[in-house]
Amino acid sequence: MSNNSEPSSNQQNDQDDNAPLWRFVTREAKLGKGGGNVAFQCNFCRQTYKGSYYRVKAHLLKIKGAGVASCTKVTNENLVEMRRVMEEAEQRVKQYNLKQVSLPTSSASISNFENSSSSASASAIDQKRRKGSIGSIEKAFNMGAREIADSEIARMFYTGGLSFHFARNPYYARAFKSASQLPGYVPPGYNALRTTLLQKEKSNIENLLEPIKKTWNEKGVSICSDGWSDAQRRPLINIMAVSESGSMFLKAINCEGETKDKHFIADLLINTIQEIGPQKVVQVITDNAAACKAAGHIVEAKFRHIFWTPCVVHTLNLALKNICAPSTHPRYDDVMEQCGWISRVSSDASFIKNFIMNHAMRLSMYNNHCKLKLLSVADTRFASTIVMLKRFKTIKRGLEQLVISEEWEMYKEDDVVKAKEVKDKILNEDFWMDVDYILSFTAPIYEMLRLADTDKPCLHNIYEWWDSMIEKVKEAIYKKEHKSFTENSRFFDIVNGILVERWTKSHTPLHSLAHSLNPRYYSQQWLDESHDRVPPHRDMEVVRERKKCFERYFSSEVGRRRVNEEYATFSASLEDFSSSDSINDRWYMSPIKWWIVHGTSAPMLQSIALKLLGQPCSSSCCERNWSTYNFIHSMKRNKLTPQRAEDLVYVHNNLRLLSRRSPNYNEGESKMWDIGGDGFDSMDIENAGILEIANLSLDEPELEAILFDSEGNPSLQF
Repeated sequence: MSNNSEPSSNQQNDQDDNAPLWRFVTREAKLGKGGGNVAFQCNFCRQTYKGSYYRVKAHLLKIKGAGVASCTKVTNENLVEMRRVMEEAEQRVKQYNLKQVSLPTSSASISNFENSSSSASASAIDQKRRKGSIGSIEKAFNMGAREIADSEIARMFYTGGLSFHFARNPYYARAFKSASQLPGYVPPGYNALRTTLLQKEKSNIENLLEPIKKTWNEKGVSICSDGWSDAQRRPLINIMAVSESGSMFLKAINCEGETKDKHFIADLLINTIQEIGPQKVVQVITDNAAACKAAGHIVEAKFRHIFWTPCVVHTLNLALKNICAPSTHPRYDDVMEQCGWISRVSSDASFIKNFIMNHAMRLSMYNNHCKLKLLSVADTRFASTIVMLKRFKTIKRGLEQLVISEEWEMYKEDDVVKAKEVKDKILNEDFWMDVDYILSFTAPIYEMLRLADTDKPCLHNIYEWWDSMIEKVKEAIYKKEHKSFTENSRFFDIVNGILVERWTKSHTPLHSLAHSLNPRYYSQQWLDESHDRVPPHRDMEVVRERKKCFERYFSSEVGRRRVNEEYATFSASLEDFSSSDSINDRWYMSPIKWWIVHGTSAPMLQSIALKLLGQPCSSSCCERNWSTYNFIHSMKRNKLTPQRAEDLVYVHNNLRLLSRRSPNYNEGESKMWDIGGDGFDSMDIENAGILEIANLSLDEPELEAILFDSEGNPSLQF
């Protein structure tokens, strides 16, 4: 074989056993955006032609009727060599296929697919050129290739343990669409994915987040922080920025070898504030731990205009724990006396659940009578007792049918005494009356927890929500005790004392100022909803706390006087605030929109309002982010370094933030693609593997009833 037929080094790198004759030509340029047509130069005759591998083979093997001239420089020796190369390539393909587990594809499709990459005789090519036969052959080939590709993708899901819900991810479809337009494309490997591509994506996301960060100058931002331990028990603290646009993951700090005291936490928060810009930050939200509270006070001392705000959801959860599981300490004897029965009801429910779930046959019987699963809610979950009792009430009928069934009575292989005890408790109407009572008077607390457990702006509603919640709790208790509001209820006094104590510990002046700047609370419609409601400027507690905020915002007496004058005109509907549109819109428009439209005459107050009315009240985004972190840095991937895990969480979390801002997020087949699907059968958060339920925390498995149709599309039931 002549030297001019030898392939170059770059051609050998491009060698493909499915198209081995490419080595005998030089590819010069690709034609068009799609398909396999290129301009190629024959290494024998040095003539340039255009076409696909089909024409390359016809030119070199001197096959007539293929729309390309036969090579005049190819000798018989060359033909023998090229056929040998094709046979060897075909053998390698067959050997490779023998090593693979066969796909569940029809033999006809496989035959068509394999024949397309093997050597073809002249008669076969002539047949393809015949008019009328091209359509059916091409169709058969495409169907076969498509069937094989589908099987390969499906096998990737099965062997990788991927959730079927992943198929709704828009990036999944885009990846294959892009790859299909690149013949011979090889996907990135292990090292590229975890190094260069990851850093490239992180840098790209940082640039895409810049427009959101620029809004913080006007709209403000809250810094949320929480602690956690990864799969290797390394202590981590994550920090997120939350604004009207959503929650943005900033960083996770590895605290290994550090003492997480108030000074360490304060330094982390202060460094983050400095990076963002102190004038943009409205508040710092953490849980109610003593170290976090002390760190918050250090931050407040350094930045007088920034407030430390304890997480409202944590506060409500602690209140529920104090009510449903009171301490046995002698100091709380009066609480135990009034609330101890709640703990006993909760213990009975746990006893029933554990007995059924710990005995395989009993659990099988249960599944035959109840469609919903028994929830295994960890004590660390928000409102864990209430969640469990709510599920019990939902499955009450199924439980009753279970214990009166013949199979329950006849089965004697496990603890018969406990089985009878379970039956007696389930058939005890007093037990269910107690469950109903607990759910009725805790419903307002639970409802507020749900409302607060979000990244959406709600700081301005907390003061009113808390007052309304206590009133509703009082109504439920007095209704059960058949008392009028003028009478005394010892049980309500205890519950009210717990709620007020928690409010006192968690309330900050920022709640009152945000409440004061919500135009809705000055509207006549809101005031008429309850006879004892007063507008914020007539509530003494709110007035005192609002003045504290103004003193911290404005160090000069002149500045405070100006903002107080603006507040007076706003609250009393004077001057520009006296128009009918301004007054009527207080009830109908959202607070932020109202201030944008009607607040121009009070620029100082408007600037404060636009920042406060866009802030959250909880650090739930941090709780959800740990669920994301645990999903990425699981026991199966516990060798990930903290930095790489942080980068993955950064990309994952912030890509979802950016995706949700797209109008396509709520449309099409990939609608709400980042809401977990496979785990919703049981709604058991411990085993579901769900990353997030819309904007709500994972700590609550029933915050929204999310159903999926046969195509896997979510349908939200509010």
